[in-house]
Amino acid sequence: MDELRIVVDRELCLGAQTCVHVAPGMFEIDDDGLSRVVNADPSRLAAALDAARQCPSGAISVAEPHRETG
Repeated sequence: MDELRIVVDRELCLGAQTCVHVAPGMFEIDDDGLSRVVNADPSRLAAALDAARQCPSGAISVAEPHRETG
Protein backbone atom coordinates (compact mmCIF):
# COMPACT_ATOMS: atom_id res chain seq x y z
CA MET A 1 0.00 0.00 0.00
CA ASP A 2 1.25 3.49 -0.81
CA GLU A 3 1.79 6.18 1.78
CA LEU A 4 -0.89 8.72 2.47
CA ARG A 5 -0.51 11.98 0.66
CA ILE A 6 -0.52 14.60 3.41
CA VAL A 7 0.21 18.20 2.56
CA VAL A 8 0.72 21.09 4.95
CA ASP A 9 0.16 24.44 3.24
CA ARG A 10 2.90 26.54 4.81
CA GLU A 11 1.15 29.74 3.71
CA LEU A 12 -1.84 28.81 5.89
CA CYS A 13 -0.09 27.07 8.80
CA LEU A 14 -0.19 29.04 12.05
CA GLY A 15 2.10 26.71 13.99
CA ALA A 16 -0.69 25.98 16.46
CA GLN A 17 0.67 22.45 16.96
CA THR A 18 -2.80 20.91 16.98
CA CYS A 19 -1.67 18.32 14.44
CA VAL A 20 1.29 17.33 16.61
CA HIS A 21 -1.06 16.64 19.53
CA VAL A 22 -3.82 14.95 17.50
CA ALA A 23 -1.49 12.75 15.42
CA PRO A 24 1.80 12.37 17.33
CA GLY A 25 4.63 11.03 15.24
CA MET A 26 3.02 12.13 11.97
CA PHE A 27 3.78 15.85 12.26
CA GLU A 28 6.44 17.98 13.87
CA ILE A 29 7.08 21.68 14.16
CA ASP A 30 10.14 22.78 12.17
CA ASP A 31 12.69 25.53 12.83
CA ASP A 32 10.32 28.08 11.24
CA GLY A 33 7.61 27.20 13.78
CA LEU A 34 5.45 25.55 11.12
CA SER A 35 4.14 22.02 10.82
CA ARG A 36 5.66 19.44 8.52
CA VAL A 37 4.83 15.80 7.83
CA VAL A 38 7.37 13.30 9.15
CA ASN A 39 5.44 10.03 8.79
CA ALA A 40 2.58 9.40 6.37
CA ASP A 41 1.80 5.87 7.58
CA PRO A 42 -1.36 4.65 5.80
CA SER A 43 -2.39 2.62 8.86
CA ARG A 44 -2.92 5.96 10.64
CA LEU A 45 -5.41 7.38 8.14
CA ALA A 46 -7.94 8.19 10.87
CA ALA A 47 -5.36 10.20 12.83
CA ALA A 48 -4.30 12.12 9.71
CA LEU A 49 -7.91 12.97 8.85
CA ASP A 50 -8.54 14.02 12.44
CA ALA A 51 -5.51 16.32 12.36
CA ALA A 52 -6.75 17.87 9.11
CA ARG A 53 -10.25 18.41 10.55
CA GLN A 54 -8.92 19.97 13.75
CA CYS A 55 -6.30 22.23 12.13
CA PRO A 56 -7.45 25.75 13.05
CA SER A 57 -6.24 27.24 9.77
CA GLY A 58 -7.23 24.39 7.44
CA ALA A 59 -3.61 24.01 6.35
CA ILE A 60 -3.61 20.19 6.22
CA SER A 61 -5.01 18.12 3.38
CA VAL A 62 -5.05 14.33 3.20
CA ALA A 63 -5.53 12.03 0.22
CA GLU A 64 -5.98 8.30 0.81
CA PRO A 65 -3.58 5.97 -0.98
CA HIS A 66 -4.87 4.22 -4.07
CA ARG A 67 -5.61 0.58 -3.50
CA GLU A 68 -5.31 -1.97 -6.23
CA THR A 69 -8.32 -4.23 -6.66
CA GLY A 70 -8.57 -7.54 -8.35
